[in-house]
Amino acid sequence: MKMEIKKFGWVSMICAAIVMGSGLTSCSDDDNTGNGNTEEPKVIYDGTTAVSEGILFNKGTELGSGDQEFVFTGDVTLEKGTYLLKGWVYIASGAKLRIPAGTIIKGDKQTKAALIVEPGGYVEMKGTKEAPIVMTSEEAPGNRKPGDWGGLIICGKAKNNEGTKQIEGGPRTTFGGDNDSDNSGIYQYIRVEFAGYPFKTDQEINGITFGSVGSGTTIDHLQVSYSNDDSYEWFGGTVNCRYLVAYKGWDDEFDTDNGFSGTVQYCLSIRDPRIADTSQSNGFESDNNASGTETAPFTTATFKNITFIGPKTALNTDFANTSDYITGGSVYPDNGSKLGKFQSAMQIRRSSRLNCENSLAVGYPIGLIIDGEKGNTPKYAKEGGFTLKNIIFAGMDIIGSDGNKIYEDHLSADGKNITDGSRISFSHEFFVNDGSLGTTYANSINNAVKNESELGLTDPMNTGQKYCPASILSDGNNGYIGAFKDANDDWMKGWTNFDPQNTVY
Repeated sequence: MKMEIKKFGWVSMICAAIVMGSGLTSCSDDDNTGNGNTEEPKVIYDGTTAVSEGILFNKGTELGSGDQEFVFTGDVTLEKGTYLLKGWVYIASGAKLRIPAGTIIKGDKQTKAALIVEPGGYVEMKGTKEAPIVMTSEEAPGNRKPGDWGGLIICGKAKNNEGTKQIEGGPRTTFGGDNDSDNSGIYQYIRVEFAGYPFKTDQEINGITFGSVGSGTTIDHLQVSYSNDDSYEWFGGTVNCRYLVAYKGWDDEFDTDNGFSGTVQYCLSIRDPRIADTSQSNGFESDNNASGTETAPFTTATFKNITFIGPKTALNTDFANTSDYITGGSVYPDNGSKLGKFQSAMQIRRSSRLNCENSLAVGYPIGLIIDGEKGNTPKYAKEGGFTLKNIIFAGMDIIGSDGNKIYEDHLSADGKNITDGSRISFSHEFFVNDGSLGTTYANSINNAVKNESELGLTDPMNTGQKYCPASILSDGNNGYIGAFKDANDDWMKGWTNFDPQNTVY
């Protein structure tokens, strides 16, 4: 693994932010069969759960009957329009829902609305660069908060290492199976904003949650903004994802658990320095499972061309990793979510074997944590069980730490306490000092970036050394570090939005 570590005062960062204000306001006249009939669909009840072959209610303006739990069992293609999602809307096994480009779905705040694709359910959300699908808060501009609604949950039948398992966050849905090529649908050019309801401690709905989603599912060009928990979390599964943006989330940006083994490539993360979770916020947080047992399939996901922009940037020169500074700012939701501190760009723990290549992380308190408190992650590192290669860590307070909430670059043999204060951490020593992994070092930093609209497409090292020598590239890599090749490689243009608070929908 080749890692580059740079320490400097205030680093400038990366990634073009295109403010996108959609003007779609009209509601669909489509019904549940696509023939223009707006008659309310028939609903039957299984206890308190509503079940229907139709999904459109209130004259075709609402998705779901308004019950807290609503199960859709039919086959419906929506018309482009603006809809209100009410309650937890389950797309049951055998059901199909198609949502066209340009559609806006507002999540009902009172019912903490969520769209939940169950194993065997199929959803097509095929936005375009010019007309993305937007799932957002129903609140007016200026009043939106993280956790205004639930989020998007996709569950499938691929393998995980805990068998059939209930999805995190409270919904009834279980996931998991033996079909690693399972297909849960197509999800392209979608924005998810102000989602992530805190159901209870460590049981939150994320911006987008993947539960055992199979490789037959198409995932690309997604943006999660102001999630009240993780921006993205994978529980097992084999799905491959490309072109993901995580913007100003609450907890971790990319959380992997329970044997997720897909490949994720071209991702940008930008943090809000005023928002961090009580559990300590990271870029990556990766576990094999909660107890760290050596249970197959292992978490072996591979992330390539990732750019992490932490809280310490040229735009936030007053940043302090303290409760006085990290207050939630103007978007604090006051919904039970607890604030904490920022921790690391990458935390790999609990027997995870996460791989990362050709990536860049800037401006976190800690660069890398190989956490040995539970499981055998340090052992796997020594044995070459996972790869961290061609990674630049820049502008960190310390290079490495060996345990959760240990903000010291000293050796911890147990992942809980400093066991030898005379030695640097294992995370620092083992990976950084391994000269076989192709690290190059840049000596100057580009501090010219002064606003978010310049983040991402600017070389933060100011040396032109964003490229990797061909001799050290593994198959499938493209020869450059981070999410963007150069200023012309703006795969975010046209469909992302970096000011969702003030966008009129």
